[in-house]
Amino acid sequence: MPIRCEIVSQDRVVYEGDVDMVIAPCTLGQVGILPNHAPMLSTLELGSLRVRRGEEEEVFSVTGGVIEVLPHQVTVLADAAENVAEINIERAREARRRAEKILEEGPPPDSDVYLKMEAALRRSNLRLKLADRYRRRGQRARPPGMGS
Repeated sequence: MPIRCEIVSQDRVVYEGDVDMVIAPCTLGQVGILPNHAPMLSTLELGSLRVRRGEEEEVFSVTGGVIEVLPHQVTVLADAAENVAEINIERAREARRRAEKILEEGPPPDSDVYLKMEAALRRSNLRLKLADRYRRRGQRARPPGMGS
């Protein structure tokens, strides 16, 4: 019996489908969620969120948010989320370069500019790391779509 999974970012539904397992980067560590899991609400950390259906696994980059788990449904409300197969590597590299350049210019560490660029650097590094790791393994090689 599968569990329903919905991953929603601020601007779109990133994934929706029935899955066998969800592995999420929660505040207290990685959490594996199977059907009939006890109800849970947690904040998400920057990291990879994985959904498994049989032998197939899809990987998503998430940059915070919340996850609600019910026995038959997992809802992820992410600050930002993206399927690893959709990551534009050149755009992520350019974002990293821009953030590094601004941070090198030396805005005060407690300024909004510094904090914004530091967060942008973490996001771009995560996207590049996940794209390198999972694309090289050949996981999720076909174009992403909505789940079943």
